[in-house]
Amino acid sequence: MTSASAADARLGDLVRLRRVRDRIDREYAQPLDVESLAGGVHMSAGHLSRQFRLAYGESPYSYLMTRRIERAMALLRAGERSVTEICFAVGCSSLGTFSTRFTELVGVSPSGYRREHAQPTEGIPACVAKQITRPIRNREAPVVSRA
Repeated sequence: MTSASAADARLGDLVRLRRVRDRIDREYAQPLDVESLAGGVHMSAGHLSRQFRLAYGESPYSYLMTRRIERAMALLRAGERSVTEICFAVGCSSLGTFSTRFTELVGVSPSGYRREHAQPTEGIPACVAKQITRPIRNREAPVVSRA
């Protein structure tokens, strides 16, 4: 394989990876798995996972869960639904997995987040609120000391 054809292949992979990321962003509430995402762009699941991690720094599943948690944070701030309803509304099928991942990313449980952040973004444009409340990826949430 020549360097030009290798570069073309890499560029093609990046285009397909962007399609996968866009699909996750659009369809986060749908049941998505790596196999179906890979099939949609004619890649193997293993190749998609490796290339996605190289391009974006996390696995497709981790990126999907981050999108779901971001949406859940917005719904929790609104305060109109229960944590269980929100869990299912954002595409999670297990309340335990949802709560665990939420706590890992945000640093507090979903119900704790609701108590702490129910009104702080009131009056702030949604595009700004989304940016300042974005969860931290890759288990980087600060450890909260309990007094």
